[in-house]
Amino acid sequence: MTQPGTMTPMTEQMQECVDACMACHAVCEETMSSCLQIGGQAQMQIMRSLLDCSETTRMCADMMMRRSPLSAEMCTLCAQACDMCAQACMSVPDDPQMMRCAEACRRCAETCLAMAGADL
Repeated sequence: MTQPGTMTPMTEQMQECVDACMACHAVCEETMSSCLQIGGQAQMQIMRSLLDCSETTRMCADMMMRRSPLSAEMCTLCAQACDMCAQACMSVPDDPQMMRCAEACRRCAETCLAMAGADL
C-alpha cells in the first residue's frame, strides 16, 4: 500500500503510452507546417485533425502522468483522435512528413487502446 500523498510508479505499459502520446504530439506539431503547403479544403480538414490530435495526445499523456481517474476514458478519446489524424495524413501519400505523422498516430492509437483496456 502506498503512503498518502505518494503516487504508484508508472507501469511499463503506461510509460510506453505516454511516450507514444508525446512523440505523436511532436510530429503533429511538425506536420502542421507541411500541411500549410497543401492549400484549399483538404488543408483545412488535415489541419483540424492535426490540431485535435496534437492537443489530445498532450492532454492524454499529462493525465496518465498525474494518474487521473479519467485516464482510461481519455485514452479512448485519444485513440479516436489519432485514428482520424492518421486517415487525414494518409490523404497526402506523396508527402514523407504526412506519412511519418500517420505512422506516429497509428502507434499512439494502438498504445492508447491498450491503456484504455488496462486497469489504470
